[in-house]
Amino acid sequence: MAKTGERVRAVSGSALDALHFALDRSSPVPLYHQLAQQLEAAIEHGALAPGNLLGNEIDLSTRLGLSRPTVRQAIQSLVDKGLLVRRRGVGTQVVHSQVRRPLELSSLYDDLEAAGQGPTTAVLRNERVPASAEVAVALGIGEGGEVTLLERLRATHGQPVAFLRNYLPPAVADLDTGRLEATGLYRLLRSAGITLHSAHQSVGARSATAEEAALLAEREGAALLTMRRTAYDDTGRPVEYGTHVYRASRYSFDFQLLVRP
Repeated sequence: MAKTGERVRAVSGSALDALHFALDRSSPVPLYHQLAQQLEAAIEHGALAPGNLLGNEIDLSTRLGLSRPTVRQAIQSLVDKGLLVRRRGVGTQVVHSQVRRPLELSSLYDDLEAAGQGPTTAVLRNERVPASAEVAVALGIGEGGEVTLLERLRATHGQPVAFLRNYLPPAVADLDTGRLEATGLYRLLRSAGITLHSAHQSVGARSATAEEAALLAEREGAALLTMRRTAYDDTGRPVEYGTHVYRASRYSFDFQLLVRP
């Protein structure tokens, strides 16, 4: 067994070969939680990549010098988060890292790219449609007026993360489907000379419809995070209204709260 504060190294035979784990037996933090935190950090930072095998619980407990229940509890906590999956006859495998976004005016594409998540985009719709009452209010135009509708499926490591629906006034920018699949919407808006200044955003949650579940590789009724956002340029003009849904198993918002003086 590893001693207090000892750096534990996995022996050959799995993706853990090059990793070290500092487990402190004198800490009030349970060993399973320490191990889970360090495995999660390795996944988030790319040291453990999607598809990597960790071996089975018996192998892991032997390699790490921990009891099997400790390893099982650590693995289960990451399975519950959707970061690992158990495969019969194979062992424990890395699925993906969860997407964490700062609560600020940024595009999902830029955030994923900055995090090394390798984002890809499939454009499902790019067409002119009449504005509904909701869209008209958000963009400050008349109901029934023409807007550009974009529907895109965003993925990382070959796994869908979000279904994005955006509405833009036609005068804002002419958005080519090929460019939309190669980069992010906000990046294209900036290249068109639009300075994004602020946004009003609301975040919620609901269950996936059958259509959304099929797009996002989830079961119908699975938990989804939702976001509605109206973005404004530096003149105060609404330039984009988005209604997005995200897989709750793969996505979270990070933000800092300050005490008001």
